[in-house]
Amino acid sequence: MEFLIRDAQPADMKHVLNLIQELASFEKEPNAVEVTVTDLKKDGFGDNKLFHCFVAEKENRVVGIALIYPRYSTWKGAMVHLEDLIVAEEMRGSGLGTALLDEVVKYGHKLGVKRISWEVLDWNEPAIAFYEKKGARVMRDWDVVQLDETGIRKYIDNLEASSING
Repeated sequence: MEFLIRDAQPADMKHVLNLIQELASFEKEPNAVEVTVTDLKKDGFGDNKLFHCFVAEKENRVVGIALIYPRYSTWKGAMVHLEDLIVAEEMRGSGLGTALLDEVVKYGHKLGVKRISWEVLDWNEPAIAFYEKKGARVMRDWDVVQLDETGIRKYIDNLEASSING
């Protein structure tokens, strides 16, 4: 099966968003995607790039993505975070996921990073098996911690209330 892995372009962001929405549905969060094509174009291109994206193309159609961004580890130094590796359902098992992960690892190696990290849902056994087969270590004893927009707002409100009362 022939496909091309390349750097994403702004015109690809509509297709990237479609794949993000496909992943959200797969992960049982179909209404969780808030990012827009405009956000992706603004944040992925120009002088203040927040992420880098690879797309996989087959017959001029985007059928997979790998979206990454820089991070820093206090223990290791420079690293890359793989936010999402998404393969369209009809392309799963074609080698496309491997090709995208290969591209991410080569990119990180070229940058000289000390680590490439990402998360996987604990119930996504096919993805876990795929990553372990590639030599990745799935750290099951760590929990992901997040503050969403509402949590950030409440945190700030509590800080402001404390400074007024304190």
